[in-house]
Amino acid sequence: MNERSKRAQMERKRRIRRKKQRRRVLISALVEVLILAVLALAFCWDRGLSAKVSGVLGIFDRPPATELDVSGVNSSNVLLMDVKSGKVIGNLNGEERIYPASMTKIMTAIVALEAFSDLDHEITLSENIFYALDGQDATQAGFQPGESVRVRDLVYGVMLPSGAECCLALADEVSGSEEAFVEKMNKKAKSIGMKDTHFMDCTGLHDPEHYSTAYDIALLLKYALHNDTFREVAESHFHSTPATNVHPDGITYYSTMFKNLSDPSVTGGKILGGKTGFTNAAGSCLASFAEIEGVEYILVTAGAMDGGTPNIADAVTVYNRLGEAAQALR
Repeated sequence: MNERSKRAQMERKRRIRRKKQRRRVLISALVEVLILAVLALAFCWDRGLSAKVSGVLGIFDRPPATELDVSGVNSSNVLLMDVKSGKVIGNLNGEERIYPASMTKIMTAIVALEAFSDLDHEITLSENIFYALDGQDATQAGFQPGESVRVRDLVYGVMLPSGAECCLALADEVSGSEEAFVEKMNKKAKSIGMKDTHFMDCTGLHDPEHYSTAYDIALLLKYALHNDTFREVAESHFHSTPATNVHPDGITYYSTMFKNLSDPSVTGGKILGGKTGFTNAAGSCLASFAEIEGVEYILVTAGAMDGGTPNIADAVTVYNRLGEAAQALR
């Protein structure tokens, strides 16, 4: 082998060694980066990232708490449900018949929302609506006979201030009469699986044949929350309408729930929205939903006969219990 060949062979060997060295350095660097990434993830996981990641990726299919004692509250009927799975977490006379009062308006709102493709469509409230409500002791949002109001503003009026005139205006526009609209409500109830519910009106005014159960109302709210507009309405603390032919400055009305709930925070989360109800026969009622430790729940309470706002107090009590139970399992 001549001198030139020897030098070429040595150069090839040096290049091979240099490549091997670079490869070893690269592998070593990658291993160090991987170790640092694992340590960083472990640190963040310990700081609570696990709950966020599980919420985003849906790693945990089961709620943090699978059973909760809901007794010892003001309400005689209580039903706590996991929204995603429909699993009942707490039950106190949840299948017993109740008078739903203005929780009825959840059905009124969702039937109306599903009937209109244009929520900016205007409806003129007839004088007959107000004649029908005269002497009924029904809550109203503040609209007047002859006033033209958008569908979306009427839906807010149904859910937030519990406006009976808004219910009747939507019912007349959708079905031509309240009676025909109530038929739609009862058909919808059957399709949702509300097996022990019968509506007689769209406002929730008392009638012995107007009944439901806490479980059925939970099913109703679970169904309604799939509608993005309904969810937006139910989560609103207040709503301001644009100018109308009667109210040049519009009307601002407030949620009957949030008006009596100064702080929606509860242990491990917060109350997101809901619909109150009250008649002398029904007592104070509330269908609400909250997010606790990244899981959404529905709570329906009815039959609270104490003064004040026992329905709101019961919701705070139960959701706090749920948060404490969920945190104890972490």
